[in-house]
Amino acid sequence: MRVAMVSEHASPLAALGGVDAGGQNVHVAELSRALAQAGHDVTVYTRRDDAALPDRVLAAPGVTVEHVPAGPPETVAKDDLLPFIPEFGAYLARRWAAAPPDVAHAHFWMSGLAALTAAASTGVPVVQTFHALGAVKRRHLGDADTSPPSRIQAERAISRTAAHTIATCSDEAFELTRAGTRRERITVVPCGVDLDHFCPDGPVADRRAPRRLVAVGRLVPRKGLDTTIAALRRLPDTELVIAGGPAPSRLDADPAVSRLRACAQRHRVADRVRLLGAVSRADMPALLRSADVVACTPWYEPFGIVPLEAMACGVPVVATAVGGLTDTVVDGVTGRLVPPRRPDELARVLHSLLSDPTSREIFGTAGAERAHCRYSWARIAAETARCYELVLDPCRPRHAAMTGAVR
Repeated sequence: MRVAMVSEHASPLAALGGVDAGGQNVHVAELSRALAQAGHDVTVYTRRDDAALPDRVLAAPGVTVEHVPAGPPETVAKDDLLPFIPEFGAYLARRWAAAPPDVAHAHFWMSGLAALTAAASTGVPVVQTFHALGAVKRRHLGDADTSPPSRIQAERAISRTAAHTIATCSDEAFELTRAGTRRERITVVPCGVDLDHFCPDGPVADRRAPRRLVAVGRLVPRKGLDTTIAALRRLPDTELVIAGGPAPSRLDADPAVSRLRACAQRHRVADRVRLLGAVSRADMPALLRSADVVACTPWYEPFGIVPLEAMACGVPVVATAVGGLTDTVVDGVTGRLVPPRRPDELARVLHSLLSDPTSREIFGTAGAERAHCRYSWARIAAETARCYELVLDPCRPRHAAMTGAVR
């Protein structure tokens, strides 16, 4: 199949760790690569955010990234991109009229608007993955939500118009059906993990304390890093290493870093909290392997790739029971689930696990097995391709198309 991946703000070529660069970038990059390895031809359409970028880049065998001229060729916050989406959609319409793909797969709601605009004149079927839903984000963030006011209504229209919607977790599928999307037009296919890169065997980063917690993610409040910092005061002889945010050379000037450092000072654990800044994908497995436990404590998380990467490295995970984390982490099997924003409860669970090397080993082994059995990108690509086949052949029985789907 010829697949058009539409990812207006999340380029598969972007450096990770910025405010708008995270799991969606990884998802688009890895899914595109896995689909290409399965024999499909993939073009990723993403907005040009730098005038020096070439029109097209071969990102991997069978994967081309095409930079779409829509808005100024500079970095623009994703929540400010909506005025440029009509231009993005018009570009797709011109490209697809000349060389139509078999299917378009839109990632994020604004990509869905652009893809459906182009589909209206070209007839290309659109499969939609939201990665996050505006209604859920508004519920959790309230007035701190900077999404355009039209987002929630637009997402409902997209899910009704798209040929099929892929949800990345069961919680998202529930939210979509509650908003009026027919269940038979939704398939749950989660994010995956690179099992060659993230694996139990390999280098291990140096550590300074007898016990180590590792947390990875953007340094935004919803990631709940302040909860983990607060829990540290009840965990003696334990260091917390946080990866994410700006380059190490820019840490001192970053407001989010200052906020977390102040939090550590307030809880009198500043000497045991290390903020590394951005860590390259190449170095991430060694950092995860150095942890006794990886802590993922957001109070809002649409999916969360870090727990998968930790599990694939054979490291137990303690995560908050929110969003996609409730699908990924099996409580009492691959790690533990805790309520969000409860540092005392988090500390209790972490202390129990840090004091029990046998449980950590059992959880780590189970996590690695779960990652290999359920979350390889080859499997995720196969399930995604079945969704494409379903929209290309509507008469195809759903049970045949979806056999083996990850749910």
